[in-house]
Amino acid sequence: MSGQKSGRSGKIVKTVREHLSNAVIGGLILMLTGFTPEHLFVEAIHALHISEEALKKYSLGLDPRLLLVLIGVLLIVGDFLLRRRNGKAETAEVQAVEASTNSQIVGRTTSTATPDFSLPELPSIAVLPFSNMSDDAAQDYFADGMVEDIISGLSRVKRLFVIARNSSFTYKGKAVDVKQVGRELGVRYVLEGSVRKSGEHLRITGQLVDTTTGAHVWAERYDRKVEDVFALQDEMTISIVGAIVPSLRRAEAERVKRKRPDSLDAYDLVMQAQADVDSGLPDRAINALALIDRALAIDPGYALAHAYAAMSYHNRFVRGGLREEDRTASTQHAQAAVLHGQDDAVALTFAAFSIGMDGHDRAAAFTAFESALAISPSSALTYILGSVVLAWGGEAERAIDWSERGMRLSPFDPWAFAAYDAQAMGHFHLGQFDKAAQAAYKSVQANPAHSIPYVQLAASLAKLGRLEEAKAAAAKVLDLQPNFRFSRQFAGVGCEPTLAAAHGEALRAAGLPE
Repeated sequence: MSGQKSGRSGKIVKTVREHLSNAVIGGLILMLTGFTPEHLFVEAIHALHISEEALKKYSLGLDPRLLLVLIGVLLIVGDFLLRRRNGKAETAEVQAVEASTNSQIVGRTTSTATPDFSLPELPSIAVLPFSNMSDDAAQDYFADGMVEDIISGLSRVKRLFVIARNSSFTYKGKAVDVKQVGRELGVRYVLEGSVRKSGEHLRITGQLVDTTTGAHVWAERYDRKVEDVFALQDEMTISIVGAIVPSLRRAEAERVKRKRPDSLDAYDLVMQAQADVDSGLPDRAINALALIDRALAIDPGYALAHAYAAMSYHNRFVRGGLREEDRTASTQHAQAAVLHGQDDAVALTFAAFSIGMDGHDRAAAFTAFESALAISPSSALTYILGSVVLAWGGEAERAIDWSERGMRLSPFDPWAFAAYDAQAMGHFHLGQFDKAAQAAYKSVQANPAHSIPYVQLAASLAKLGRLEEAKAAAAKVLDLQPNFRFSRQFAGVGCEPTLAAAHGEALRAAGLPE
């Protein structure tokens, strides 16, 4: 019985402590003391050995009991006013933070207008851009390169669904809610972290979050010297794989290792060239090649540098005048990328694209594409660029399928314009001109500075009988690429004859020169 009373008393005390501050409790005690009957109050004062002279001195001539009540009231009222002021300030601050965060998230989702995806059956992950905590803002590319290598390493693991780097990087510099990221990209796990580089020292932190619950699955901090960065990337990737799918730990961990250039400088140069390569624009290819040439001077066997060079020369060849020297350089660098990049899915993908588009050897191209997918089954880039080669080769249904697969793996990919371009050609070849026009509009929206999406749009609109719109699209082609001649363009990429004939007829009607 006494135990039950003790338990109830403990609960009462706990409840009081949770809901009342020390000031309020003290104020109540003082008020209760002030309301104590006079004879008990006098006895208490005598028990505390307080003299009447001292009591009169400290009570300022007032009745001591009244003074205690007044002090208690002041404590309670003061605590109430202080809490109210702080509460308003905290509420305003929280509302400001929530408004800022919501506006960033809403701005992103409305601008991309992407639907939420359901979780795939496979374990799935998105690696968000790591925050650059270094004093030097120019080290952003170093942090980005770290993340790209982690994505590439994870993509090499079979039965692991990995969102491509280009979609993950749409969240760069933004306040994100991992649960919303999970819904937008259709992944169960999100990896986020930071990189701090100071001189020769590097600190990397990472945490893996379950987007369905918000729970942290894994977290780690690594302190290393810069020369250990590549081994560190492998270590992080292996740890993440172990956290997501423990049963894959021993069987798959070795697959995430990949060759790297002997020099960090070559790696840095290639990372800096990436944005110009991805643009697909011939003028930016000049900037990319200047960086890539420096990287290859340091490491002549760097597969990814050769692959980026091949794509840069392709961009110059197709949209910069169809010069034979650019075609030759594209295919030569592509062959070097295949030779040196047997374990590099990205290098094989760019090489395959140049071999298929510029070398017109689609069989060899798809040998390289399939090798890339064997290494990295979640490579969105492989499916996207492969779909373009398929489309120009007249394999309409397969081109559409590969394009849609690529977009599912990387909904925000900067190469999305190429994926939609392949869809437009595929639907055009199947006689589905309305779908072709819809895909062409998406391609134009994804990369309005590229001329080829307008070519697809002009052809599709012409077939739909919308000649004025088709001519407007054709005018945009010549504005972006004044030297465009569709017969030369088709010959340059080895367009399938039936597709070339149908396309040529439509483009002629749209007013484009042959």
